[in-house]
Amino acid sequence: MIIHIVLFKLKDRSAKNVQKARDVLLGMKGKIPQLRHLEVGIDVLHSERSYDLALVTKFDSMEEMKTYQANPVHVEVSKYMTSVRESAVTVDYES
Repeated sequence: MIIHIVLFKLKDRSAKNVQKARDVLLGMKGKIPQLRHLEVGIDVLHSERSYDLALVTKFDSMEEMKTYQANPVHVEVSKYMTSVRESAVTVDYES
């Protein structure tokens, strides 16, 4: 299994904007067959080094993750997140 984690730091960190970004990410649920697990969490610590959102996704293989990344639903979500994020970091690993 491939675990794909993305942390997002948003340009506008208001609660309303963070919630909207979370909802956009969760909007992928049930729409992309390769997406085996989808979880989105909002940071509760709000420290200087905190990121605002964590996206955790799981796939059966690297090929499935690549197919997910090319899916039109993910492409649209990615465009939105690119427009609202200040920065993002990722980690991908096998479980």
